[in-house]
Amino acid sequence: MAIGASSAKAAEDEADSATEPAQPPQLRRRLGRADLRAVPEARRALRELLRHWGRPGRSEIAELLTSELVTNALIHTDHDAVLTATVGPRGLRVEVRDFVARRPRLRVPNADDGTHGRGLFLVQSLADAWGVSAHGVGKSVWFELDSDAA
Repeated sequence: MAIGASSAKAAEDEADSATEPAQPPQLRRRLGRADLRAVPEARRALRELLRHWGRPGRSEIAELLTSELVTNALIHTDHDAVLTATVGPRGLRVEVRDFVARRPRLRVPNADDGTHGRGLFLVQSLADAWGVSAHGVGKSVWFELDSDAA
């Protein structure tokens, strides 16, 4: 009797899981305040998530843009941040949420400014869409890449 009940339960569980929509692959990481070691760690984790995603070169663009957003959140705030990357049917969405309300400023890079001021300019130039979303506490800076774009 216990075997039959167990088998019926297993078949019921399988049927339930077959009807539930599969969750899209997702990466979620908490980034420690001012911990710049999180930048290469985020790139590695994103690379693993995107192993079989998109056309050639798309995952490299995603890594570059993600490292820019992570770096900005860690350098320009004095708080933790949260990285979320989701692969959906249309493409990739990456967002970095921090807990500071101040919105980032898009600046045209100045040749005399070394390596500063280029992050959001790169995001604007290479992403298919991007933006800033306000939250009750803080904001999310996000970008999207279509998987099929060249």
